[in-house]
Amino acid sequence: MYTYESRVRFSEVDHYETMTLPSIINYFQDGSIFQSEDIGLGVDYLKEKKRAWVLSSWQVVIERYPRIGEKIRIGTWATGFQGLYGYRNFCMWDEKGEKAAYANSIWVYMDLEKQRPARPPKEEVEKYGTEEALEMEYAPRKISLPQDALSGEIFPVRKYHIDTNEHVNNCQYVQMALEAAGEELMVRQMRAEYKKSALLHDKILPKVAKEGERTVVELCEPDGGVYAVVELTGEKRC
Repeated sequence: MYTYESRVRFSEVDHYETMTLPSIINYFQDGSIFQSEDIGLGVDYLKEKKRAWVLSSWQVVIERYPRIGEKIRIGTWATGFQGLYGYRNFCMWDEKGEKAAYANSIWVYMDLEKQRPARPPKEEVEKYGTEEALEMEYAPRKISLPQDALSGEIFPVRKYHIDTNEHVNNCQYVQMALEAAGEELMVRQMRAEYKKSALLHDKILPKVAKEGERTVVELCEPDGGVYAVVELTGEKRC
């Protein structure tokens, strides 16, 4: 397991003084990047090889949102590799060693030159190694869609949405979904299914549907394609 420690910053909390969902996701994402950098398979290495690990799906469960100033520890580890896919768990612990949040993720190894999935080299997979999967209730990768969804206002992809792979970062889609949901939610579980990479200046049409405790946001191309689907499960925040 790869771990690192941090402290909840003012820039990572909301007006309740608790960490935001995107901040938790960014800590997890940073952990996977830090591990890759430390074993020599980081951003520059992959860029030179014209390869990238692209996120296919997230399942993030939040037990509680850490407060400003809290010391936290983040851990991540690969749980398996199968064909074109890599599987990875994450966990965030508080100072008492109790889990605040944890996650499962599925990644696809991409050939950026050919713009298609590729099998990761054996030597790269061996550097990551694998460990036993986290005990959690694993949700399906596919998110079921409610029948009725309301279309929101179309907006463009901005420069600050873009990551080192020149497309919208996975966490930015979650931020877009939270905004499109239209109300403050105490999210207890977030699932995301990524279908197509949005690029700078692309237009995104959000479609929102509510079904019980879950809110499903489709982030679509105006002509009908889908970039990502985000499911937010929880209750309205008072």
